[in-house]
Amino acid sequence: MTRPLEGRRVVLGVTGGIAAYKAIELCRRLVDAGAFVSPVLTDGALRFVGKTTFDALASEPVRTSLFDDPDPIPHTRLGQGADLVVVAPATARLLADYASGRSHDLLTATLLATRAPVVVAPAMHTEMWEHPAVQDNVATLARRGVVIVPPEEGRLAGGDVGAGRLADPGAIAQVVETVLAAGGGAAADDLAGLRVLVTAGGTRERIDAVRVISNRSSGKQGYAIAAEAAARGAHVTLVTTVDRPVPPGVAEVVAVESAADMQAAVVPRAVDQDVVVMAAAVADFRPAAPADRKLKKHEGPPVIELEPTHDFLVDLGRDKPAGQVLVGFAAETDDVLANARDKLARKGLDLIVANDVGAPGVGFEHDTNQVVVVSASGIDQDVPLSDKRAVARAVIDAVVEHRAQVADRSVLPAAPPDLRQTPKETHP
Repeated sequence: MTRPLEGRRVVLGVTGGIAAYKAIELCRRLVDAGAFVSPVLTDGALRFVGKTTFDALASEPVRTSLFDDPDPIPHTRLGQGADLVVVAPATARLLADYASGRSHDLLTATLLATRAPVVVAPAMHTEMWEHPAVQDNVATLARRGVVIVPPEEGRLAGGDVGAGRLADPGAIAQVVETVLAAGGGAAADDLAGLRVLVTAGGTRERIDAVRVISNRSSGKQGYAIAAEAAARGAHVTLVTTVDRPVPPGVAEVVAVESAADMQAAVVPRAVDQDVVVMAAAVADFRPAAPADRKLKKHEGPPVIELEPTHDFLVDLGRDKPAGQVLVGFAAETDDVLANARDKLARKGLDLIVANDVGAPGVGFEHDTNQVVVVSASGIDQDVPLSDKRAVARAVIDAVVEHRAQVADRSVLPAAPPDLRQTPKETHP
């Protein structure tokens, strides 16, 4: 059986963070997938993991220095010979050095000397990951076409819990496979100058002053799509119900809560968008008469009468400007594809992303997803269980392909100039 990375040369960079031990598993997975792995460890990495371990697992001995190698220019040879460079974990220092073009060791020199696609998996404490300087560096790298595998939320060193934990080695390996299978990294400019609006999270509908009806959507998939679109040059507006770190490169964040809030934020903006991706889980029902105070327990269980929310996705499909690509999501537990196709037709969508949220590791709250991207032309694309950034890449690829197909039949309106800017917080 052919292994997915058979014959591909991968440089594995490891920097000095506590998550360096996970790079051992990543190395093993890459080798098992058929890759020829050349490990490059920084001095900091050697404080956490041993050179001998990587020597035994990788395809060739570890390299650590610009000057201790028989090759007089090891970074150039590594960079030129690589099909892909992956750095896991990537510390805040590595991100800063790479973004600014500072070369002070073999790994940073190799990153600057390669024209191969680069995958970077940051890992650090939450406060560091969310620092504006770190986010700016990540955004800079993403705009240049570097594929960012964002950190997960979970238990960190010292017992803290939050965002910053290195992505699962299996998920990183999957991204490497996806990038190489696609012939490189994310096409950094294939959305350049386009306006993309993405929704994320689950809406919350008030019962009283403190209680809400909601759903399990974490917003992770929507944020991954926003990050992917920004990395590929788009001016991205993210309309969200969740409080997560702003994806690198996103230009505008609009905070909302209810379905009505989201409608008020999305509908007026949608007319100026080239692409609208409705990844949010918008409530179908809301309490008809929410109380303006907290209902007391001693008053007994309230009787809550529900009424349907307005399905403004139908409005978006009906009023869709010429050339716009409208993408919906169908989170289903049965008859997944049939329900998705019905929704696509009824709501006038160009694409719909169908996922079985009852399957293990799929959909709400997970860091992974497994979907089928269904197009109005009847073409289905299966995306196997992958991290949500890889799924986001497949969705954006489908958008780009759909635009190309439309362009073959007619002339699309010219894209507006590149409007990327510093992220800002707004409200509808």
